[in-house]
This record gives sequence, structure tokens and C-alpha cells, in this order.
Amino acid sequence: MKLQIRITLKSDTTFGRGDGVVGLVDEEVEHDASTGLPFLRGRTLKGLLAEECANILFALRRQNSPASSQLERAAGFLFGQPGSSVDDEARMHVGPALLPEELRAAIEADLRRGDLKPADVLEALTAIRRQTAVDEKTGAPEERSLRSMRVVLRTTPFIAALNFDEEPDQTAKALLAACILSLRRAGTGRSRGRGRLAARLYDDRGNDITNECFEHFRKLVNPSQGDAL
Repeated sequence: MKLQIRITLKSDTTFGRGDGVVGLVDEEVEHDASTGLPFLRGRTLKGLLAEECANILFALRRQNSPASSQLERAAGFLFGQPGSSVDDEARMHVGPALLPEELRAAIEADLRRGDLKPADVLEALTAIRRQTAVDEKTGAPEERSLRSMRVVLRTTPFIAALNFDEEPDQTAKALLAACILSLRRAGTGRSRGRGRLAARLYDDRGNDITNECFEHFRKLVNPSQGDAL
């Protein structure tokens, strides 16, 4: 079975690759050097989802939710268990979040014809932002604190494929939808207003199934409300 996570950036975002470019930026975005197309690694995206999952399960345990054990099993299916055996490995595999396929195909065709260069593509989809640390007492910029960071521009869409070793049940999809809805920031500079995003879950036919799956999650954690509907 295949599902998709579709992401739209709500603010400029840096999917950092851990280094910069001398004389240009201190923090470069993750991108394909052969095309200039930015992306978010699947391992990073899965880690963000797993973090949201851990927060959700922690909150449910604090509330002594009767759904905790069922959702913890679903979490094991999706994300696996640290230090677990082969039988307890994750059944969900998260691919990199890429620009939509049609857009990538058009850009790659222009690259092959020589109408574009990878640097042109990267510059068209990104910008360089600069910031300076400020002394809290004086309000003056701190010396030698100017840093530059490349950002992927807001409204840029990304799509990540989700592949499963086994068919996820309704509870696994419900928890996945909750994790995706909880994912609202990614990348470097999240505490400074960057990296805001909106994410949705789609099936293999291109249907948005987020609300449908999350409704099942809501009924699991609040069965009395579900019965009243």
C-alpha cells in the first residue's frame, strides 16, 4: 500500500544540510546538486513525525486514556521500537519530500535542453536571509554575529511517498493522520518564525483522507463523544 504526505510551506523554511557555501551562505538548504531542486530527507521527515507521535502518546498516558495501548501498538507499526528485533521494526517507510512530479519533470527537461542550470533552479525556488544576534542589554547588534541562511520560499509544495510492508489498519492510519496534523514546523530557525507548514495525508488515488482518518483517532481517544454523534 502507498500513501502520500503533501506539505505546503507557510513560511520561508531551511531544510538544512549541516554546512554552508564559503562566501555565500552559512547554512545551505538540502538540494539535489544535479538539478538544484530542494528536498527534505525521508529520514528527517520520519523523525519529525515520530516526535509528534511521542508527544501525542505522552499526553494520552498522562490522561490515562483507554486508547493508549492500542495507539502504542499502532506507533510501533508505523515507527518501530528503538533497539527492537526484526519483528518489531517499522512497517512504514518514508520517502524524501520532493517537489511535485510534473514540476520536477518540466525543470529536468529544461536542464537537459540547457535552458536552465541547477544554480538557476535553486535561486528561483529559494532566497538568502540574513540575521544578526542582538545584545539583550543594549539592543545593539553583536559583533561578528551576522549569519546568512538560504530558505525555500513559502507556498512551495512537497510530496513524500509512504510505503508499507503490511497494510496499515484503521488505527495506524488514524494515528498517522494525527501526527501529520500535529506537524506544523520543520527545518532550521523554527524558533524565529521559519519553517511553518501544513501537511495532509493522501491515498494512492490522490484523495485527501486526513479528516476521515483523524475522525477515527478522535473517536478512539474520546469514545463518549463519538457515540453521541
